[in-house]
Amino acid sequence: MDALLFLDTAAKANRRPFYALVGDEGFLRRRVRDQIITTAIGDADPAFAVSVYPGDKLDFSTIRNDLDTLPFLSPCRIVVVTDADTFVSNNRPALEQYAGKPSGAGILILEVSIFTETTRLARCLPDDAKIVCKAPPAFRLPAWCVGWAKVQHKRKLTSDAAELLVELVGSAMGLLDQEIEKLAVAAGKKTVIDADDVDRLVGRSKASNVFQIMDAIGDGKPGVALGILESLFTEGEDPMAILGPLTAQLRKLAAVGRLIAQGQDLRQAMDAARVPTWEKARQSFERQVRWLGRRRLDKLTGWLVEINYGLKGGNPLPERIQVERLVVKLARPRESDKAGVQKGP
Repeated sequence: MDALLFLDTAAKANRRPFYALVGDEGFLRRRVRDQIITTAIGDADPAFAVSVYPGDKLDFSTIRNDLDTLPFLSPCRIVVVTDADTFVSNNRPALEQYAGKPSGAGILILEVSIFTETTRLARCLPDDAKIVCKAPPAFRLPAWCVGWAKVQHKRKLTSDAAELLVELVGSAMGLLDQEIEKLAVAAGKKTVIDADDVDRLVGRSKASNVFQIMDAIGDGKPGVALGILESLFTEGEDPMAILGPLTAQLRKLAAVGRLIAQGQDLRQAMDAARVPTWEKARQSFERQVRWLGRRRLDKLTGWLVEINYGLKGGNPLPERIQVERLVVKLARPRESDKAGVQKGP
């Protein structure tokens, strides 16, 4: 079961004696774990009901004894095993046996990064006890931000503001939650949070600095673009970390180029490529399209294949130099621009 669906339906769901929280999104794991605990013990003090163990050096008998201990001032006992992949590997037969006949006094929660569905242990648990805690795809995060702001903070986060927030902060849901809370507090009595609020109050991530490189390219400022790149390298940023968000933007540009070549107008192409609808984002993207021109748009996919191969060992040049060369290709003026002739994409 998806974590977001679980959180939406947890109040009506059956309580299970054994849960597996699967995935690497810490924010969702914490929310799901807290929801399970709240549903199970109600207003009881968690200090009397919840035990948390790290899973790297834990033996099964320890948690089994805890789960079988009668609860004190609580409806049940809850045992949480964090980083439980090693624990599961070392105690799989015992866990399989326990899943078939769990304690009537406790609830076991395993937090794991992987929980293969084909294993016997996974088959022992019903779907609503295996909760996938992975972030939604990036294009769905703005909608989640809108809903989260409404449910948790009683604020209307506009769609443009949500798209800008994800662009600035990235896909880490915990960071998005923190920024939404900050925006809600700063809003005071104001019930609507718009893109200008986000632009003014939200700090920019390293990914957003990479997008500033593309903004400078679209504005026809190759020196500024290369200066931002140099600053990131000076700060110790890894070339692969820079290439990630750069690749995401270039893939959208390549998709728009293909769609324009097929006869779509620029707005239709941007919609199909999931370019954020925030006005400033659209204007910046359009400038990038026009700066690159049709020839370079057609070459983007090949360039991305080339640099990904190169950074994985296919090119003897240093990684930093490879990224710099890609940015130079994007930033340098077209021959037509050098001659003073402006053409469409």
